[in-house]
Amino acid sequence: MNKAAYTEDVPEDRFELLNRILEVEKPVKVMLIGSTDSGKTTLLTFLANKLLENGLKVAIVDSDVGQKGILPPATVSLSFPEGAFESPSQLSGEVHYFIGTTSPGQYLGEMAVGVRRLVDVALSRAEVVLLDTTGFVTGPGVEMKRLKAELVRPDLMVFLERGSELSHLKRLLSPYGEIVTLSVSTKAKEHTRSERREVRKEKWRAYFSNSQLVELNLSKFSISGTELFRGRPLTVDETELLSSLFRWLVIAGWKGERYVVVKADAESVPRGYSRSSILAVDFEKLSNLLVGFIDGDGLCVGLGILKWVKFGEMKAQVLTPLGQKELERVVEIRFGRIRVLETGEELGLLRREEL
Repeated sequence: MNKAAYTEDVPEDRFELLNRILEVEKPVKVMLIGSTDSGKTTLLTFLANKLLENGLKVAIVDSDVGQKGILPPATVSLSFPEGAFESPSQLSGEVHYFIGTTSPGQYLGEMAVGVRRLVDVALSRAEVVLLDTTGFVTGPGVEMKRLKAELVRPDLMVFLERGSELSHLKRLLSPYGEIVTLSVSTKAKEHTRSERREVRKEKWRAYFSNSQLVELNLSKFSISGTELFRGRPLTVDETELLSSLFRWLVIAGWKGERYVVVKADAESVPRGYSRSSILAVDFEKLSNLLVGFIDGDGLCVGLGILKWVKFGEMKAQVLTPLGQKELERVVEIRFGRIRVLETGEELGLLRREEL
């Protein structure tokens, strides 16, 4: 299932935008902004195909982590299409930046940095860079768009707008590039939350098909995105004290800026403790947690699903489609905040502070 497919049956103002892009000095950066189901991906697909027809080198930066076109999910991805395509899902991503969640409200910095880094790569090879963004245009989404615009400085910011819903955002972003406003097409289809979840399920399943379970020596990698493994291991006395005080089965723990404990509840009892002193991580929340494999440039080689951690041996079993040569490029394992099965079923999101 794909939410958008290539069509030339679009409003006339889309052709006017195309001509505008063809006329401006290259390279040109075009940022697409609109709420959920406003037709951003349909517009992107139309523009990319027509620009390719005109002989231009095109790059697509897909930062819509919630409804990802270019695999893998939960990343910002860069693709260089070489010919006509029906949907971004047909494209292969060449460069990725790990976000680790499909709900990036707590990851504004990572989203902005990821977009900027991939746009920089895109400009080294393309004449037109098309940047697709999330439909997150309220609350923290406003600040996310501002950060992206400030870092990227798009030549054109194309707003797909219903009425005047984005007027505040347009005023906020106006210092960072020229604004073009298009009305949302009457043919734009709205999707239910269930339909969007089904689209994501297919993307997850496609990415993790042909995966294998690998065992990794965690001591050979930097571990980021979590407080786990940070600081010295707990002493026997500290482990016994925490177990006694809070009725926990303490599986692993460290003392750094605060106590960090991986635990299972031995009893169902009320527990009160200061979160500034103790971070308690339920062992089950690590099961089927998304992780990113990061190379020496800070870019994402690919994804894995954490299946089991042997804390005493500093080893982890991870399901991933990456081969041995790709894994040899990895210097860092970064913890995400979504739990997902290789079948595509999402088990839930974690808050940033939970790990």
